[in-house]
Amino acid sequence: MSITISILDQSPVYPGETTTEAFAHTVALAQKAEALGFRRFWVSEHHDSEYVAGSSPEVLISYLLARTNQIRIGSGGIMLQHYSPYKVAENFHVLASLAPGRVDLGVGRAPGGLPRSTQALQRNLVNQQSLTDKIIELRGYVDGRTDEEGPLAGLKATPIPAVAPELHVLGASADSAELAASLGLPYVFSLFIGGDEQAAIDSVIKYKNAFNYEFGSAPQAILALSAIVADTDEEAVSLIPPQKLVKVHLASGRKVTLGTVEQAEAYGQQAGEPYTIEEKEPLIAAGSKEKVRSKLLALQEAAGVDEFIVTTNITPFEKRIRSYELLSEAFAEVTA
Repeated sequence: MSITISILDQSPVYPGETTTEAFAHTVALAQKAEALGFRRFWVSEHHDSEYVAGSSPEVLISYLLARTNQIRIGSGGIMLQHYSPYKVAENFHVLASLAPGRVDLGVGRAPGGLPRSTQALQRNLVNQQSLTDKIIELRGYVDGRTDEEGPLAGLKATPIPAVAPELHVLGASADSAELAASLGLPYVFSLFIGGDEQAAIDSVIKYKNAFNYEFGSAPQAILALSAIVADTDEEAVSLIPPQKLVKVHLASGRKVTLGTVEQAEAYGQQAGEPYTIEEKEPLIAAGSKEKVRSKLLALQEAAGVDEFIVTTNITPFEKRIRSYELLSEAFAEVTA
């Protein structure tokens, strides 16, 4: 079984950098990813944050498509709970028409920000559909199917692209695996968010075992993880950022991963219910290209995936580029 490597970039804004510089790095990295032969380049959606610049992935995707030629560009992901499925389909149909066969539409379950940004994004939403219903509606538009009755009968999300965007469900739990499986859609488990390797393996296995073949597709599972590759193990470890993996556990049972303790405290306070905060070391595959290659091969064998989406949020930017160069070399050697 071969391994495909893709990239997720969150347009991080490091101390002393401007958002313009952060986006310039994302563009340069997408171009480098294409030159190195990576399959996909995805960008994320975050709101109300001074640490990441990417609040509008569809706009950024359009810019990246115009500055690359072949690599697939997509969202990792669109936070669908905030938006009309119809409008999301229209946005991505425009993108897919501009760059046929190159657009991925990853949709996520997380809020992508603090409760106040969620409130602002959802202020004018009248019909509060469940996320499952929204994904079903979105898939209908992407697949070109229309309702046969009701107020939206015959509605299509135009323009209709020659090649539809590829729809993926993103998540970091067994629930998201079950959702993707029930809908017969590709699934991406965000290990760098969940932080539990066994949970990731179990979720992917559950996804495959429960997959619904009625839609004519086959299981397609991807693991998204954080990795840092350097010329030596010691250098890679020295590049690991000081941030912890911070989770807010709300009394209602919800849990959300944030970037800092300060953000976690703000989330808990804005949520208006009792909460606790959990800190732990981030799960990062860090080391030489031989060490990281061995780690990914072990994950591939355990979970049965054939694609990884790798995020490398390190500074300086030159070290980020170097990490992906070494990652590319590592797997070029496997297939040589």
